[in-house]
Amino acid sequence: MLVPFRSIEFLSRDVKVERRADGTVVLESNHKLKPYSTHIPALLARWAAEAPERVWLAQRRGPDREWLKVTYADAKRQVDAVTQALLDRGFGPDRPVMILSSNSIEFALLTMAAMQARAPVAPVSPAYSVMSQDHAKLKYVFDLIKPGLVFVQNGEIYARALAALDLEGVLLVHVDKPPPRMQSLPWSELVAAKATDAVAKSVAAIEPGTVGKFLFTSGSTGMPKAVINTQEMMCANVAMMSMARVRKPEDPAPVMLDWLPWNHTMGGNATFQGNLAEGGTTWIDDGKPLPGLFDETLRNLREISPTSFSNVPAGYAMLATALETDEGLARRFFRSINVLSYGGATLSNDLYERMETLAVKHTGYRIPFTTGWGSTETAPTATSVHWASDRVGLIGLPYPGVRLKLVPTGEDGRYELRLRSVIVTPGYFKQPSLTAAMFDEEGFYKIGDAGRFVDSADPSQGLIFDGRVVEDFKLSSGTFVLVGTLRTTAIAAATPVLQDAVICGHDRAYVGLLGFPNIAACRKLAGDSEARLPVADLLAHPTVVAALRDGLAGMNAGSKGSSLQVRRVLLMTEPPSIDGQEITDKGYINQRATLERRKAQVERLYAGGEGVIEI
Repeated sequence: MLVPFRSIEFLSRDVKVERRADGTVVLESNHKLKPYSTHIPALLARWAAEAPERVWLAQRRGPDREWLKVTYADAKRQVDAVTQALLDRGFGPDRPVMILSSNSIEFALLTMAAMQARAPVAPVSPAYSVMSQDHAKLKYVFDLIKPGLVFVQNGEIYARALAALDLEGVLLVHVDKPPPRMQSLPWSELVAAKATDAVAKSVAAIEPGTVGKFLFTSGSTGMPKAVINTQEMMCANVAMMSMARVRKPEDPAPVMLDWLPWNHTMGGNATFQGNLAEGGTTWIDDGKPLPGLFDETLRNLREISPTSFSNVPAGYAMLATALETDEGLARRFFRSINVLSYGGATLSNDLYERMETLAVKHTGYRIPFTTGWGSTETAPTATSVHWASDRVGLIGLPYPGVRLKLVPTGEDGRYELRLRSVIVTPGYFKQPSLTAAMFDEEGFYKIGDAGRFVDSADPSQGLIFDGRVVEDFKLSSGTFVLVGTLRTTAIAAATPVLQDAVICGHDRAYVGLLGFPNIAACRKLAGDSEARLPVADLLAHPTVVAALRDGLAGMNAGSKGSSLQVRRVLLMTEPPSIDGQEITDKGYINQRATLERRKAQVERLYAGGEGVIEI
């Protein structure tokens, strides 16, 4: 008998299904969307009044890396002060605030203050400012939105990026260190302002259609687009998320350890604003799910017991390994956990089983895994898995207030997904032609993704993500490759070696894979429990290679046609990078961006030779 899941009250799966004569299916929840806030700053004001001494934000600071904590009351006072400072300097709807920073307390406070001043916030990916060599995308978005203020946490880190911009007439603000040879206002001066009635008047003037943020698309097919995020979009989405999981008044306040970048819609809207809406505490995690950087996350988890935890599969792979070898860490991690969530890729069955085994050992229950689907254009989450399921790879069902249209693609059981809802953006800033092309004749947003029903006869079982329609391509033979379908099939066939993959082969003779390995599973296969092998040697280990080759060879043998077969694999030593735009706004592998970023590896894959695995 299966161990039961921890008891959590989820929204019931109650959906209305419309089936049209042309094969189109329209899904929507029978639950009505509950009333929601007029604007995001109202959420901060609520908790500053109801739980003033509760910690809202905490981040390690200083040489000793101790936690700097900010309560809801302290945060509200600082936000009002910075709002006044912005109003005094003429900020408003026509003078956006651009943020060049990793997640920080000041990043959060400035976001709230700018919203209160009705100045759109434009957080920019560090990939554009720190990692880029030519800063082309940074310069493009800067010229597009024309900010009145540019904020940097540390002026020295962003000095090169700032030097690439025309900052004449722009207020430059820093926290830790001023940028060299530039006029910059210390953050402390903004916080020192005395709030007046002007702040309350500005807040009262915020309307549902007021622009809260410009969030930028990944720019994998050109320059980034500035997606208008209105206050109503964001507040409605927060309300949808809170309906999916029912919290009782007596439940403890949520505790979250958050590393997802706030310039990204999942981090900035879903996790950051979602936790604020629930009156939760956000511990800012400076770690990342990358070798060497995940140690910081583990350090934090030795002190913090979150009530929920979210990560990408690569992060869960490293976490599972740590929890399996450190009893104290595992006890601390599972002490308060009631839900786990993932994005970035489909969680492998191997990882799912390892995490649930650990959960049962330390809690006596399985912990529900949840995930969702959406985009920057949908604020971001339009569907969710709001039930305890032992099946991974689902994207769930539409939230209350979302109409989901599934248009047949011509492939058996595969649909193009479109949606209509209050959470859909009014468009792209200063790009009316692109905005017009977003919608179909019924006003549904054409998101460009595909999906399948778990059971077409019972839509309440939910949907499975099936790739990007625009990512499908043809081989040199003219044969069409369904990227999403092949990707999930190949990952399943190559379990536990493959954690994720990018499908290659556009205008080539056959399909190849750039494979992202499950490092922990590979070490187990290789008998390298103490992690002595370097990653490159591990991925070349005969047992790892054999497991991968046997799995994909079996898939090939059962597949008809070259479009369903994989001939070569090159395993990646570097996991997918969020900052490198390899993870989409929807939380899945960005085929185009990854193929562009890893051109050299694709060429190596098709050239053959050392490291290339022939199937």
